[in-house]
Amino acid sequence: MSWKSEVWEFVQAIAIAAVLSFFIITFVMQSFVVEGSSMYPTLSDRDRLFVNKFIYRFREPQRGEIIVFRYPADPSRNFIKRVIGIPGDRVAVSGGVVYVNGVPLDEPYINEPMRGTYPERVVPKNTVFVLGDNRNHSQDSREPSVGFVPYEYIVGEAFVRYWPLTRLSIVDSAGFVDPFAE
Repeated sequence: MSWKSEVWEFVQAIAIAAVLSFFIITFVMQSFVVEGSSMYPTLSDRDRLFVNKFIYRFREPQRGEIIVFRYPADPSRNFIKRVIGIPGDRVAVSGGVVYVNGVPLDEPYINEPMRGTYPERVVPKNTVFVLGDNRNHSQDSREPSVGFVPYEYIVGEAFVRYWPLTRLSIVDSAGFVDPFAE
């Protein structure tokens, strides 16, 4: 085989890899780096995750899922939070407890009681209400700059933490108990 055919094969392999990478990153999965401590202790600053961008083409986000979304006040930035309320839910915070449809959430994944209150509001259609697990250090749906997150701002669901290797794991609801699950 001549050196020209070897170079051509190499160029073809690179082109195929680039097209596949573009397709995967655009439609299927994306890497994401956690910045800050708003999801601590579930996720830590600088954790690296894979985000499933494909799942919400087939279903809506569910309570307890950890999602990455574009920050509504600056869509060039991504945030990561936990879905607490879905369309039609009544969400409130009182006495350090989150209430969904009048039922207090059991939240073993938070590390301290939440300060402040949030008056009861109904989650609008095609949006979700999100909170960080580190409630006292999280910019989330309680703040007007975030508010209810529209579905079209959701990038995807966090599903694998791949870095640091010592914390390699599937990202799941991490103890979230949905009081309305069937």
